[in-house]
Amino acid sequence: MRPRWGRVGVVGSSMVPALVAGEQLLVRWGGEPAVGDIVVVRRGGRLDVKRAVRREAAGWWVAGDNTGASEDSRVYGVVPDADVLGVARWRCWPWRSRGRV
Repeated sequence: MRPRWGRVGVVGSSMVPALVAGEQLLVRWGGEPAVGDIVVVRRGGRLDVKRAVRREAAGWWVAGDNTGASEDSRVYGVVPDADVLGVARWRCWPWRSRGRV
């Protein structure tokens, strides 16, 4: 099966300083995360960009890099595997900050 790729925009300040609002990420949908990867998770009716902190039996513990501005696993607990949708691989916008995430 061919990997599926797509783009996700960063909203808010939960991933500062690694990522800032307005940046666009190239995401490998269905990619298997590793500890430290930036992942896209489903939270209710929205998508969140977080860092995979640790693997647990029930899924992934995720956190924002800016703990003061992040609602993450400290609030909602472990994210089930089915809700970890993809792994960010590349920052593609803005042009001046493009590169590996």
